[in-house]
Amino acid sequence: MSAMTAEAIDVLAPRTLDEALEMKRERPEAVPIAGGTDLMVAVNFDRLRPPAFMDVSRLSELQAWSEDGGRMFLGAGVTYARIIRELPGFVPLVQASRTVGSPQIRNRATVGGNLGTASPAGDALPVLAAYDADIVMASAERGERALPWDRFLVGPKRNALQPDELILGARWTPTRGPGSFSKIGTRNAMVIAVANLCLVVDEDVRTVRVALGSVGPTMIRAREAEAFVADRLGWDDDAAGLDDAAVERFADLVAGAAQPIDDVRGSAAYRRHACRVMAGRALRWALDARSRA
Repeated sequence: MSAMTAEAIDVLAPRTLDEALEMKRERPEAVPIAGGTDLMVAVNFDRLRPPAFMDVSRLSELQAWSEDGGRMFLGAGVTYARIIRELPGFVPLVQASRTVGSPQIRNRATVGGNLGTASPAGDALPVLAAYDADIVMASAERGERALPWDRFLVGPKRNALQPDELILGARWTPTRGPGSFSKIGTRNAMVIAVANLCLVVDEDVRTVRVALGSVGPTMIRAREAEAFVADRLGWDDDAAGLDDAAVERFADLVAGAAQPIDDVRGSAAYRRHACRVMAGRALRWALDARSRA
């Protein structure tokens, strides 16, 4: 028997969130697990061998979503399959959810898993960045706290979660306007993104937000591109579009915001080109949706 299979891993099974937070205070080294679609891959390849897992898949507090006071809260334990079924109004999030693995994986995988793993290729993360979401955490000792997405995601596979904290979910203000999620990979299913992009139009505050994934150490907002298109969009006339030169300039600015690298899944040049193509398409889709509204 190998050393890996001979080692024992404790499994903690809290029944409530309060109980889970107490366990995390006592065992900060315990790794939370819900769907396990990322974690078990790491375990199977012997890249992760924690002394303990904490099963949070049965905590009802993490499996809820709600809209209250003009804010949306998505629990860390809500699966991608449920997002597709229950949240059709959040089109970019639904589109991103549909790209996550196979139906079996979507029935288990959670947004909390993406946040905990903090992979630059996490499919839900560009959407949360485009929504300007806050990430909500809690500990038994300090209670709840929230951080903006760009302060929570601090680097490749690194986040600001403290050892005694659990991720509760994400919170954001819903937008009024079209949006989309795009992903480029080597095949349609079970694929890690070579590049992905979320574009959201917010008619109420007159902004266009663009977030990129898998082309930098963490999610990237294309701020210069956002400002460029917001200044030129006819906010008082939904039918007003942009000429091809403006769309192409926007796409170039988005590509310029990317910070890609060469790796086994694609070159930096290809990733930058992919961002340019996705950005132009996403903006044209949004302009078309506005003209038909």
